Amino acid sequence: MEYAKIRIGVIGTGIIGKAHLDQYAAIEGAEVVALCDINEQEARRVADKYGVAHVYTDYKDLLARDDIDAVDVCLHNNFHAPLTIAALQAGKHVYCEKPIAGSYYDGKAMVDAAKEYGKKLHIQLSTLYKKETKAAKALIDGGQLGKLFHARSNGFRRRGRPYVDGFGTAYFTKKASAGGGALLDMGVYHIAQMLYLLGETEVERVTGKLIQEMDMDEGRRAESGFDVEELALGFVTLRNGLTLDIFEAWAVNLGGVEGSSIMGSKGGIRLPSYHSGEMTSDITFHTTVADIDLDSKIDLNRMDIRWHRMRENEEAYDSSQKHWIAALQGRVELMPTAEIALATMLISEGLYLSDSLGREATAAEIVAASRSLSIPL
Repeated sequence: MEYAKIRIGVIGTGIIGKAHLDQYAAIEGAEVVALCDINEQEARRVADKYGVAHVYTDYKDLLARDDIDAVDVCLHNNFHAPLTIAALQAGKHVYCEKPIAGSYYDGKAMVDAAKEYGKKLHIQLSTLYKKETKAAKALIDGGQLGKLFHARSNGFRRRGRPYVDGFGTAYFTKKASAGGGALLDMGVYHIAQMLYLLGETEVERVTGKLIQEMDMDEGRRAESGFDVEELALGFVTLRNGLTLDIFEAWAVNLGGVEGSSIMGSKGGIRLPSYHSGEMTSDITFHTTVADIDLDSKIDLNRMDIRWHRMRENEEAYDSSQKHWIAALQGRVELMPTAEIALATMLISEGLYLSDSLGREATAAEIVAASRSLSIPL
């Protein structure tokens, strides 16, 4: 089947931009027609590698093209809102790297602009397309968990702080450039995954504690200006009494932590745990049948093969970008990633606010305290 061609402009040709270009190259119907980056030399080198015809150093020139359907924003957090809103105003759909923005205030402006201009806004939340997420969603939608009441969002690195532990850049280690540490870097994925599975994005109140107590190389500490958390802990109350607890570690003296989990009145799911990017446990389903407690493993690969054979457009849920292109082609409805990402940012800011206040913070307080961190273009 031949799919409609979707023409894309990518803004930002750094690590994230190149990763997105790799994805587009493998998606039928996706055509990157233009790149933009203030580093013209690098942008042209990347354009040559990926066969992109047009290169710009001013985003306005890219947005002025009338043959671009969608723009992919691959810049640092505090550029997300201004670039996204400008692209929406120019009549383009927008795909944006996570987190949605540097603050809830800016993320809300992006969501509002998408509604105002009638365009799609999609945020990169890769955990939503994992096989274990699909399996968990199928069990929940099939009523196998009964009434949901609690979820646990866990993320773990033994010693994986950017730059100070020997990889990545110091951009991630300063509040001024990154906004936060482990919570905004890794927690976004796990919290969003839990909100998606719970089917709830309305936050009522948040309690949080941010910690940096682990030793680190003093030279790298000084060079990096490290002033963000390496461990984030939180408790969230959502609408209808649903609750969520959070454990997100860049560095902690533990050999591992269990995977995230969802609990319901009839059953529960524990998602796989990961260590250094490698899966260290399977997804499991827990229930009681005939007064017998059952702990069941799920064969994700057999599930995935069958669903791809039997379900129309199943490949549209294989990755964030495949889903994005399929939605723009009109083959599937776009999942509410912008709303999920915005609620995730509200929770994240809530943890920071609660930690600074030394008490629980309500959603209204978090919204009122949020400020724009956008960098003027």
